[in-house]
Amino acid sequence: MRVLIACEFSGIVRDAFIAKGHDAWSCDLLPTERPGPHIQGDVLEILNDGWDMMIAHPPCTYLSYAGIRWWNDPGRCAKRLEALEFFRVLWEAPIEKICLENPRGCASPTIAKYTQEINPWYFGDSASKPTWLWLKNLSPLMHSKHNALFWDATHVDKGEFVSHVTKSGKIKKDAKWYYEAVSLPKEERQKLRSKTFQGIANAMAEQWG
Repeated sequence: MRVLIACEFSGIVRDAFIAKGHDAWSCDLLPTERPGPHIQGDVLEILNDGWDMMIAHPPCTYLSYAGIRWWNDPGRCAKRLEALEFFRVLWEAPIEKICLENPRGCASPTIAKYTQEINPWYFGDSASKPTWLWLKNLSPLMHSKHNALFWDATHVDKGEFVSHVTKSGKIKKDAKWYYEAVSLPKEERQKLRSKTFQGIANAMAEQWG
């Protein structure tokens, strides 16, 4: 298949599909972090280029419920509407098989109700990152807590969590990998938190490819 991995600079999902023999390309405004087929530019300009499948990671800054404390800040409403429109265009792209990935946020049900919630620890990575998938002509990703006759368990532990005090004085618990990114510069922190875990990328390629 010709597979478009939209809004991906890491190359993680792209390379998982390439490893399965597909003609996979990533596309992002940023250059790719791994050598491989990559289109640096606006993904909206290539949606009509004959793709069989698209897996897209639209920016979540203005959609995620994680930022709800800034929900009513000046300018946020307009940016949220822009982000929702971008999400809609990807969802309605002329591509047969589509997966959109985002944290819990207002794209569901505003654009469409999400299909499935997943976590990295469902697929072998000891980390927690609740993620919603919107699926079109794709089956939900399979995962299992226990070994079965034809299926090995894919679940592992949820990873470590850290309790900390927020600027507002509240005690909050975050996944350790997520919390430790606080020490990074803002751009690097956002990049790290946006990357797809390898186990999820492998499951996508194995089950949808």
